[in-house]
Amino acid sequence: MKTHQSILAILCISFFYTIHYSQTKPTDEIPYIEVNGYAEKEVIPNEIYIGITLRERMENKEKLSIEAQEKQLREALTTLSIPISNLSVADANADYVKVSWQKRDVLTKKEYQLKVSNATTVGKVFQELEKMKIQDGYIDHVSHSAIDSLRKQVRIEAIKAAKEKSDYLLNAIGQETGKALIISETENSTVTRQDIARMPNKVLNYIPGVTAFDSIDKEPEIEFQKIKLSYSIYTKFSIK
Repeated sequence: MKTHQSILAILCISFFYTIHYSQTKPTDEIPYIEVNGYAEKEVIPNEIYIGITLRERMENKEKLSIEAQEKQLREALTTLSIPISNLSVADANADYVKVSWQKRDVLTKKEYQLKVSNATTVGKVFQELEKMKIQDGYIDHVSHSAIDSLRKQVRIEAIKAAKEKSDYLLNAIGQETGKALIISETENSTVTRQDIARMPNKVLNYIPGVTAFDSIDKEPEIEFQKIKLSYSIYTKFSIK
């Protein structure tokens, strides 16, 4: 009886091992190729965000209020055909911040963010800020209105590059690329630069790192570095 049970146990173990082996062995023995695909794209930013800080100040022995300066700013934007809706308060929860002015009075400041679409408009905005004697203006950041779709496009180009690489490598030895076994994004690098190459001399104090080549009498020439999107995709394909 014990001998019969022992034989039955051995048969059961052998049966389950055979099933497990048949399920795992083919997968373990699938020939494969591992390749990386890379793609990048550069685009000119079409969303430039300008930070502007209005401060109450003394002018001709009179206090120039935030409200008066904001009115001037809005009028200047209208003159430049910039929608007023593009101007927003940078921090709605902290519109006014107490600061000192030559230790004579307690004045306030208010921070704004202005969105424009090109570098030429940036130059015109800074010229208007200079006329208003506003010294706190700077490029906060740049972006692109279609940044999400551009990222998607570059990712697709990266995985296509991986497939193409696999194809020509395997074709060289008379084989073909099979199904994708693993796809992994190994690098997600978005480099956004906001350097300006040209700006009139009188507005250089607004933006650090600016180099001017033209005089203030000429139309400002501003060049932004392009936004660079780059992605790398790791893939593992079976070999037919």
